[in-house]
Amino acid sequence: MSDRVGSKAEPSGLDGLPPLFSISKGEVVSVQTYGAFVRLPGYKNQGLVHVSEMSASRVENPSEIVDVGEQVWIKVIGREIHGEKVKLSFSMKAVNQGTGRDLDPNNVMADQDARRRKQFKDGTRNKITLEAVLNTTCSKCGCKGHFTKDCFSAPGLQYTLLPEEDDEEPLQQTSTSANREDTDKRKKKKEKKIKKKRKKERKDSESDSGSDSSSECKSKRQRHDREDKKKKKHKKHKSHKHS
Repeated sequence: MSDRVGSKAEPSGLDGLPPLFSISKGEVVSVQTYGAFVRLPGYKNQGLVHVSEMSASRVENPSEIVDVGEQVWIKVIGREIHGEKVKLSFSMKAVNQGTGRDLDPNNVMADQDARRRKQFKDGTRNKITLEAVLNTTCSKCGCKGHFTKDCFSAPGLQYTLLPEEDDEEPLQQTSTSANREDTDKRKKKKEKKIKKKRKKERKDSESDSGSDSSSECKSKRQRHDREDKKKKKHKKHKSHKHS
């Protein structure tokens, strides 16, 4: 793989730079939050060791790995020209920092990292930003937000979403059932009131009839007592006359 990558034609402006995938020992000249800059002996340009290329494990702070003035082993994994500037990319995790041995002799890790970086860039080297809605216009229906191959509408026709009938029916059923329950409750209340009124009327009528019968009995007794008294008086009067 190294032969394949190294055989690519490089710009003439890269002459005089360290060869691609070469291993050297350099000095750390600056430490930033995103990585460290390393200068190689005999070369004017500095190279960046990105924070992701410092160690095989995750690195939160580059200053915890290297210090300014420290000597580190690096591997050249990228050489690019941006206008008049030359960009050198180094890797520390691809080299044994104790012996300087190449830990990625076939450049597998370098190739994977390069592919991963290219996935987030387009041909103009700008980062791709994804939007919630595609900024495209369908040639079939004239609507925005989808491609023509994904369009489901017929040419010249426009469709709108309608509410589902299944969702409306249960709402209507619940409302009708609630109305029925209310009417049933009202009817039951009215029936109870009518029954109570009828019971009261019966009690009142029974009490009135009882009072009338008792008054009649009293009047009859009084009459009977009066008649008895008259009879007794008449008998006494007759007995006085005979005597």
